[in-house]
Amino acid sequence: MVVKERVKRRKAANDLPRAKSAKELQDVSFKVWPFTGDWLELLGEPETSGCWIIWGNSFNGKSSFVFQLCKYLTTFEKVLYNSLEEGYCKDTRDALNKFGLDQVGNRFLLLNKEPMHDLIKRLSKHKSPNIVVIDSLQYADLNLKAYRELRAMFPKKLFIIISHAEGKEPEGRVAKKIKYDAAKKIRIEGYRAFSQVRGKGSAHFDIWPEEAAKYWNELQ
Repeated sequence: MVVKERVKRRKAANDLPRAKSAKELQDVSFKVWPFTGDWLELLGEPETSGCWIIWGNSFNGKSSFVFQLCKYLTTFEKVLYNSLEEGYCKDTRDALNKFGLDQVGNRFLLLNKEPMHDLIKRLSKHKSPNIVVIDSLQYADLNLKAYRELRAMFPKKLFIIISHAEGKEPEGRVAKKIKYDAAKKIRIEGYRAFSQVRGKGSAHFDIWPEEAAKYWNELQ
């Protein structure tokens, strides 16, 4: 019996994937988007899967930033936006039109407060969009376990999680945990988006340049 257990453990150990050295990792290719201009400065050349988190207080330009980002991302992939807070309403329609998302056809798709279990069914379909925006985490039925399961179910998709803020941090325990997991962490304050770019330090993107200059006392 002891011998059989040892054999089982040995077989299980042999089934494990081999770890790579740092040198071997240099030969692994990762799919990225070739961002340019202000987006390159803010986010570098990001991988096309994983998780980003965007957080900020109300009336600081968060929604405007997210819609500008979505418009840029539609040049690379389809974007599926689950509007859990506002859903289909005039304000949402006007904001989409303002940032040109009415001009990109089915490369941008808006969901009206779709529950997470229905979103998972939708994402399981063949050729479902690779970029998924959840707005916002506080309105989603998503605890940490459910978030990890979502990521595990769709490892090739990019999830962009929008969160309320608590001071300068995302609001709530789950949001803070997701922040640690996220590849891109974008904080919105005073009509400006702030991000950390590996190898470049901090970067920012002015959502509304005139108002950002006023908020940050940069007017001459």
